[in-house]
Amino acid sequence: MRRILREAFARISPEAPPDTVGPYKRELERRFRAAVAEAQRGRALDVYLPVRPVGESNLGASIVVSEALLPRHRRKGHGGPPASPTDVAVQLLTRNAPAAVGEADLSSGEIDGSLAVRREYVAAAGPSRGAELATRRVEYIVSVPGDPARWFVAAFSTVGAGDPGDELAEALVTWFDALMETFRWRYA
Repeated sequence: MRRILREAFARISPEAPPDTVGPYKRELERRFRAAVAEAQRGRALDVYLPVRPVGESNLGASIVVSEALLPRHRRKGHGGPPASPTDVAVQLLTRNAPAAVGEADLSSGEIDGSLAVRREYVAAAGPSRGAELATRRVEYIVSVPGDPARWFVAAFSTVGAGDPGDELAEALVTWFDALMETFRWRYA
């Protein structure tokens, strides 16, 4: 994390006023560390955060990749038959979303031959959680071939240009959907 922050700070113009740079650096570091800590608590496998500016602005977006396992009692040999990917997808599509989520756009399909559920929603701002702006979120939950108890989760989040429904947010969601359409399993 120190190396990434050092590289991000090295791109700041040496002519920038120290009274502006200091607070910016502290806020960037605070947000970066908070995002990584939250991902660790969620047992993320990978976190993708843009730390380089795009043009004149920083891109407010992230991707968190994780693995979801069904509870032990639903797995083979642990008190009941394993749930099929179709059963899990139906549960994901019909369960109630958390109150902070509001209306969610849910759909299902396939990604590289595996059953997938896509959920898109806007999460309300929560200053007490360190989220000053509402965020647009898209999650892909994909069954792992050959193991009905394992699911791959790719979660995308953006604030757009300050409004989760603005043109930048729309473009980034379109980009993430295109990225997920190209996802392929690689067997080692």
